[in-house]
Amino acid sequence: MVHRLRFTEDCFGQDFDILKEVFEHPAHSPARIQVWVDEGVAQADNSLCDRIATRLDQANGLELVSDVELLPGGERVKNDTRIIDHLLASINRDNLDRRSYIMAIGGGALLDAVGYAAAIAHRGIRLVRLPTSTLAQADSGVGVKNAVNWFGKKNWKGTFATPWAVVNDRNLLHGLSDRDYRCGFSEAVKVALLKNPVFFHFLADNASAIANRKQPYASEAIRQSVLLHLRHITQGGDPFEMLQARPLDFGHWSAHKLEAITDYALRHGEAVAIGIAVDVAYSHLRLGLPSEIAEQTISILQNLHLPIWDVALTGEAVFDGLEEFRQHLGGQLTITLVEDLGYPRDVHSIERSVMREAISWVAGKHNLHSVKAI
Repeated sequence: MVHRLRFTEDCFGQDFDILKEVFEHPAHSPARIQVWVDEGVAQADNSLCDRIATRLDQANGLELVSDVELLPGGERVKNDTRIIDHLLASINRDNLDRRSYIMAIGGGALLDAVGYAAAIAHRGIRLVRLPTSTLAQADSGVGVKNAVNWFGKKNWKGTFATPWAVVNDRNLLHGLSDRDYRCGFSEAVKVALLKNPVFFHFLADNASAIANRKQPYASEAIRQSVLLHLRHITQGGDPFEMLQARPLDFGHWSAHKLEAITDYALRHGEAVAIGIAVDVAYSHLRLGLPSEIAEQTISILQNLHLPIWDVALTGEAVFDGLEEFRQHLGGQLTITLVEDLGYPRDVHSIERSVMREAISWVAGKHNLHSVKAI
């Protein structure tokens, strides 16, 4: 598996050469490129599409095959079947082939939807991802999964396909609201818990600075998170999830269900933060995760200004997420929990009474924090 990851400050400005070099092409013809941009990103930077078109039009060896097109961001792009039809029709219209490129610029949901269309057209067109959210830059941008929501279920229809390249550009994050900026760091907490105690303590020491977008702390958190995710994908031995365990989905069995229950009022990163809090509490109660690690995890999430609880946890519907999680991978239910920092452990059942106790413990931490905030 070849996985190209680049870090830039301004890929359509001073760092354009770094972006340009990922587009390979034969000597006799240019690299043909189709571009899709998250409309929210374009609204936050109203010159972005013009800069993209100008750069590509003026670059030797590159050909922009049609006007830069906009798509809605967020879960809307994954919930509307007409959008996939439009993507595929546009690929056909521009006569793209397996050596052409589709450049997707947006948050994780847009990258998922465009990536799905790119993966099924001609059994795979080269996809270049430019993530514009901290969530996508810290995690999903380097992933090999593409999907859209179907039957009211998260990521029900999808593919595995390695992106041709991923470019994490700091300038593309400037238009994010504080809420959306903070969302990405839940995935950093997750991967730190699973794989790197040093990174976990870095997050503990700098969570407030990261939440306030202070440099170099925020960029370093994104960089370390994405490199840990990339190492797992390329060296973990199971990039296409043929085994039963999905370590990088720690905290996600409830997160995906919470998104659906709340009609996506919760951002994915917020739902993951809640899922992490709940599974850390369960890991403490059931697997003996040290209480100080559970407490520290809650503190990190709260200092990142991320939620740890939602009223949707009070009902039984969240437990439907366990079966949906099992179906998504197949075979026996396998949930990754943590025994200690850097020591994940897979379990094949969840004791509802203990999970209810874990949810109550998290609710208490949430209420205590709310009182202190007042």
